[in-house]
Amino acid sequence: MSTSSAHSASQPHPPPLAFGDLQGCRTPFQRLLAKAAPPAGTPLWFAGDLINRGTESLATLRDVIAMGELAVPVLGNHDLHLLSVSAGIRKSRKGDTIDEILAAPDAPELLEWIRHRPLAHFDNGMLMVHAGVLPQWDADLTMELADELQRALRAPSWKETLAGLYGNEPNRWTPNLKGIDRLRLTCSALTRIRFCTADGAMDFSTSGGLNAAPPGCMPWFDVPSRKTADVTVVFGHWAAVGLTLRDNLIGLDSGCVWGEKLSAVRLAPNPAERTLTQVDCEPCREAGTGN
Repeated sequence: MSTSSAHSASQPHPPPLAFGDLQGCRTPFQRLLAKAAPPAGTPLWFAGDLINRGTESLATLRDVIAMGELAVPVLGNHDLHLLSVSAGIRKSRKGDTIDEILAAPDAPELLEWIRHRPLAHFDNGMLMVHAGVLPQWDADLTMELADELQRALRAPSWKETLAGLYGNEPNRWTPNLKGIDRLRLTCSALTRIRFCTADGAMDFSTSGGLNAAPPGCMPWFDVPSRKTADVTVVFGHWAAVGLTLRDNLIGLDSGCVWGEKLSAVRLAPNPAERTLTQVDCEPCREAGTGN
């Protein structure tokens, strides 16, 4: 039994409230939190990409940190991008809104907090990641691989690890992968995947919707016999697909930063007891493209 599951059994808490990608859109986030009105002690899950593109990245990050242990965010590609820019591995891109974080007087503490967030979270039959999981991974293997990457990003050599995570190869899981190749594939799946082939080869050529599937590819969650089909997977990242609610799948990126909606779902184990709360979003991004 995992630590979180053991804690749940001994000290029941209200079902988690899971949020889609905030991306620095603090005002809609505050409105959504007030509208959802979670009971005291409710775990607040965040499907990654707390910051970047929106105009209030620093304030959004501070809000989540101030929630203490109730906040359970996983790392998204934008969160890792911030760490990479801070480490001199990558340069800021047009449309980034991370300069205010890097210039904050407590920037080292803020970046340290981000670097110590997990890549996946599993509790009570619900698995949260930013982008998705490979169809060959069950929940246990997903958590094992996420933990390997998490420990590498918390180690003294974290900058070397982070620099090695960029690239599209390998794009297919094999159990004998080792070293930085294994970590890169894990990172690509957990923070970037959208489409893959039936045997799990990831394709990163498009960020479009379901009708943009490259030849021979399908959404990772529609691969037949996906090994995480026995748990509920909660994810963000894919704004072009938008809100996705199935019994065993909850996609929460409903495009707030693009002026669509910000979504939160109360994650009751019984799908019939889940509730959706949304707020409309004014476009809150800076000029730029990409997600």
